[in-house]
Amino acid sequence: MERSLKWTFENGWTADVILVNVSTNLPVALGQIGLYPPRPTIVIVGGASGLNEADLNRLHPLFADALAPLAESLQAAVVDGGTDCGVMRLIGQTRTKTSAAFPLIGVLPAGKVALPDMPPPTKATQLEPHHSHFVLVPGSQWGDESFWLAQVASVITGGAPSVTVLVNGGNIAWQDVSESVRHGRPVIVIDGSGRTADILADALHGQSAHSQANELAASGLLQAVDVMAGADALVRILKETLASRY
Repeated sequence: MERSLKWTFENGWTADVILVNVSTNLPVALGQIGLYPPRPTIVIVGGASGLNEADLNRLHPLFADALAPLAESLQAAVVDGGTDCGVMRLIGQTRTKTSAAFPLIGVLPAGKVALPDMPPPTKATQLEPHHSHFVLVPGSQWGDESFWLAQVASVITGGAPSVTVLVNGGNIAWQDVSESVRHGRPVIVIDGSGRTADILADALHGQSAHSQANELAASGLLQAVDVMAGADALVRILKETLASRY
């Protein structure tokens, strides 16, 4: 059995937390906190602390008018990195403001979190307080969770469709996208959201000399959506992508 606990935030919200040490235990561990396949799944990766307030305001409509409503309408699971910043804060706050009930699952290294009855890390990470679930996995460095995040999404998905959405992103976003591709999961790249997303969008448009970007673009699993196209365009493409995975 993996260790599970209830996490209570200062805002009074609670989340189910499970600590997992072996990937083959994920199906049982996720079941312990009420996450059962099959369920459509949206993985959100990208910008964390690298997104400033202006970026967050600019990207907010994609979450408020596209990602959260679509997840709610499908009762899809949403899987992300779970920390209280960037795209994870946007989806968490939007879920609460819209009174949505879809499962929102953060996956992050256990070594970054101050857990009861365990020595605290040097600098504990703040969990985003509107997530419903957290999966804490082995590791103490950012990026250790990339393999696990993709794996958690695949277990929850079961035989249902899934998709990854990349918004902005730094170095770890490359690992996250690579893991999605390794799992055969299509990736929607938000062109114009900055940094890694824009480099990959350039590769998809045949305008990049970045070898890793070109390799990922050649997988056939990536598609770019212009941030200026708006929420309706993103919803349409997400629905088409999810429908094609059945």
